[in-house]
Amino acid sequence: MRSETNRQKLQDFMRELGRRVQSPGRIFITGGGTAILVGWREMTIDIDLKADPEPVGFFEAIAVLKDELDVNVELAAPDDFIPVLPGWQERSLFVTRHGEVDFFHMDPYSQALSKLERGHARDLSDVAAMASRHLIEPAKLRQLFVEIEPALMRYPAIDPGAFRRAVESFCARQSA
Repeated sequence: MRSETNRQKLQDFMRELGRRVQSPGRIFITGGGTAILVGWREMTIDIDLKADPEPVGFFEAIAVLKDELDVNVELAAPDDFIPVLPGWQERSLFVTRHGEVDFFHMDPYSQALSKLERGHARDLSDVAAMASRHLIEPAKLRQLFVEIEPALMRYPAIDPGAFRRAVESFCARQSA
């Protein structure tokens, strides 16, 4: 197991990934990576990311960088766990550009809904931090949930009622 990742290691990873790939691409950082770059956490266990489009040499660069920089890398994004939110790419927040690669925070609403669905204490704390930093608004979060709710049947591990209650409860606390 590699060590935890802090802000500097994540910045080094982005710089080196951008330097080593051979074509343009977009990398979406999610989870703990967003938390440490925005500043509500100091460390994360792994760098969760999604490439869309994937630059040439992406996997080869990751294979080398995870050992060189002593980082854990997971190819994971909210749309691996919940339905894709309409407009997610437009709501993703630009972080930086290295070489021909643009790095973004994955859409905060996608991250928040995915975390609310999981419901772990750290996830709920992350969603509260997103709200306190005005990365998400309760009314918009509720609206996006309603838009994906019909597609939840494609995710048998999700309890739609429990997911709805988690979203409603969070939005009610934020509006109080």
